[in-house]
Amino acid sequence: MIDSIVLGGGCFWCIEAYFQQVPGIINVLSGYTGGLSANPTYREVTGGETGHVEVIKATFDDKIISLVEIFEIFFEMIDPTTLNKQGNDVGTQYRSAIFVNNDTQRKTAEKIIDSIKENYNDPIVTEVEDLDVFYEAENYHQNYYNDNKAAPYCRLVISPKMEKLQKILKKD
Repeated sequence: MIDSIVLGGGCFWCIEAYFQQVPGIINVLSGYTGGLSANPTYREVTGGETGHVEVIKATFDDKIISLVEIFEIFFEMIDPTTLNKQGNDVGTQYRSAIFVNNDTQRKTAEKIIDSIKENYNDPIVTEVEDLDVFYEAENYHQNYYNDNKAAPYCRLVISPKMEKLQKILKKD
């Protein structure tokens, strides 16, 4: 079955880049959700005043990758114990969150969080929320890493994380 999940864990450029590499992920879109206004812009969201989160919407084939596996990769690639922060990205727009489409996704997310919490010294602060509306980010944010690998942020922040992801994918 084809399904989708919306994930927030810092800058959407990073998370988009990770999940574009994962077998079974059909499509990844960068966007925004969880905020107060309709159709927010990047400038508004990064200003931190709208309440939105930078997220990705990952469409996947559950015959190839399960939701559990997606969550496992997600939690390997982020720090679920930092409130409103991932690396140098600070603000509520960078909070760690899973936006679910249904009760099955919610229960799966909560079960994963419960199963990994003992691996951390600090409490997991990743939110699990119902998805209300997903707003697709502006075109220049889509496929950002692949289109801008020479940009300083991509070289210094995303590329090292992509190496980590490759090690995680090889374990499976």
